[in-house]
Amino acid sequence: MKCAIMQPTYLPWAGYFNLISLVDYFVFLDDVQFERRSWQSRNRIPINDIPTWVTVPVKQSSQKQIIKEVLIDDEQRWREKHLKTFQHIYAKHPFLKEIEPILDPLRDTSIKYLADLNILIIEYIAQKLKLCPRFIRASDLSIGEKRSDHLLSICKKLECNEYLSPLGSADYLIQDGSFDSSGVLLMFQNYTPSVYPQQGVVDYVTHLSIIDVIANIGWERTALYIKGLGEGI
Repeated sequence: MKCAIMQPTYLPWAGYFNLISLVDYFVFLDDVQFERRSWQSRNRIPINDIPTWVTVPVKQSSQKQIIKEVLIDDEQRWREKHLKTFQHIYAKHPFLKEIEPILDPLRDTSIKYLADLNILIIEYIAQKLKLCPRFIRASDLSIGEKRSDHLLSICKKLECNEYLSPLGSADYLIQDGSFDSSGVLLMFQNYTPSVYPQQGVVDYVTHLSIIDVIANIGWERTALYIKGLGEGI
């Protein structure tokens, strides 16, 4: 059984869904410290050929607040702003109607927590891409430890014998050595996104939100794209 563990991020890029496509269990790491100005609350879309941040404002009560406790700051009119921005940027894209349901949670002011918003969007996109691992929140597992030990304990709790990590985490995972002789095989994701047609963009921009991929090529071809089957798509 293979497991991946990631923080719930806002409208993630294609590589996030590539990771989901490769595992049996996908764990939302919502029981670690929240970081401002991170992918947890923002992502990028192209505006006038420039990769531009769209950010969900939050109320952070302390620097040690964990992700699942972070409240969305609805005193700021970000929801309307984001919806108008997406509508404007993608109005003439071939698959505008396919991204509109993804944005429905932005209209739902009953969603108070950032993690709930992100997870709802991620699970919807995964469903549309026909990805079906078992989704679990780390906070529901009640596991302690820190850093790599925390990740290893999650794998063992779920009885997974393989842990798939993004390559960007390789240095600290190898340095910590928690997976050495643990019985859980540590592996690293190998995903390089291919070029896809970006309408209205002169110079291609890579590593944007999955929203941009779907708006340009639709659900069916995005399902191939996130699996690395989209060369020349």
